[in-house]
Amino acid sequence: METRNIVFIAKSLDGYIAGPEGELDWLNSVPNPNHEDVGLHPLMERIDGLIMGRNTFTMVCNMGGEWPYSKPVFVLSNTLKEVPEEFEDKAIIVNGPLHELINDLHAEGFYQLYIDGGITVQNFLKEDLIDEMIISTLPILLGGGTPLFGSLPKSMMFDHVESKVLLNQITQDTYFRNRS
Repeated sequence: METRNIVFIAKSLDGYIAGPEGELDWLNSVPNPNHEDVGLHPLMERIDGLIMGRNTFTMVCNMGGEWPYSKPVFVLSNTLKEVPEEFEDKAIIVNGPLHELINDLHAEGFYQLYIDGGITVQNFLKEDLIDEMIISTLPILLGGGTPLFGSLPKSMMFDHVESKVLLNQITQDTYFRNRS
């Protein structure tokens, strides 16, 4: 079975995934009165599980409402020792070297993985473990905050395979890792 690690993330025009104080309210800056899907549902149908960082997991837990994921969530953390009781059946804490973690998850039948969270995405990129990126760019300048990309040990080539315009405002680009 083909394995694939997929990033699905939104960023501002100036490349930030969160504002200067970690705020995410800008993600709702483009009106979506009909609650149109912006690609998450098709992604969720493709994947076997999610790997997310502890900060992203904490944010999702604090959003309230219904748990947004129908697939297993693996929370990457060296500090979190247990999942809060109300999320015990929804998430599993994992840690260790990323290559080993990925190999272990593949051995357990998780071949298509959604990688989520700023630091987590950056760490997966540093290890060259990202196969596909779906990046939605919202037409807003935040002027600072958490950047999508960080420093890398080497340059990486990606092939641009698709562009879409969503809600007449959001540009969504899909890239596949070019390892040739």
